[in-house]
Amino acid sequence: MTRINKTDIELAQDGDATALEGLVRGVQDRVHKLALRMLADPNAAQDATQEILIRIVTKLSTFRGDSSFETWTYRVATNYLLTARKIIANDPELSFQMFADDLLDGIADEHNAAPEDHVMLNELRLRCTMAMLLCLDREHRAAYVLGDVLEFEHGAAADVLDITPGTYRKRLSRARASVRDFTAKTCGLASPTAPCSCRKRLPAAMVMRRIGSSPSADLQDAPRFNEIQALASQTQADLVSVKLQRATGPLTSPKDYAAEVLKLVEPPG
Repeated sequence: MTRINKTDIELAQDGDATALEGLVRGVQDRVHKLALRMLADPNAAQDATQEILIRIVTKLSTFRGDSSFETWTYRVATNYLLTARKIIANDPELSFQMFADDLLDGIADEHNAAPEDHVMLNELRLRCTMAMLLCLDREHRAAYVLGDVLEFEHGAAADVLDITPGTYRKRLSRARASVRDFTAKTCGLASPTAPCSCRKRLPAAMVMRRIGSSPSADLQDAPRFNEIQALASQTQADLVSVKLQRATGPLTSPKDYAAEVLKLVEPPG
């Protein structure tokens, strides 16, 4: 998040359009990354990012500095992602068993596996990594994303979620164990004996349109597939899942929302 000082916030609260525009631009990438990791759907994440930024602008007068602006921004964002009717209605409610079964549907043998197209294999790795978290319920997903993906300190993450640090630690521990166990049993990057590998899964994923024929713009700055292969092979088994979840790149917002959001919240002249 671009550093936003107290003066910028006060100016924006007083109606300074330039300060408000700078504030929106300063937070939009982090909001988008959080939304994408919570929803694993680029289109849904873009819609959620815009809705969250509108909330940040319209609720800005309520910010009193009792916490950092970063914490307040993430609190507004996570509250929307956990409670908005649209988000709840579209949650796929996956389980790890459902996801494992889906991964194995149409998986190829070694003879029919995809060639070493590291660009498309990387696209699949990233989409699979993000979709995996949909198997957690929203509360545990938020705890995991904040703690193990965005690397928040436990106290700060608890503050964002408005729960006690003890409750947060329990949620994170449960979520972490679920993701770690699933990754170790299923993902070929984590274990050479796992049933699914990106090369075996790619043909079916493309037929089922789980990924496109060209890499997505929001994933273009992610680490390369061969780099992640090497990283996974050198990492202790209980840490591989975390490394894979963090290896997504910045997930920068695909568009500048500032002008659009400000038009939507601008009072009629």
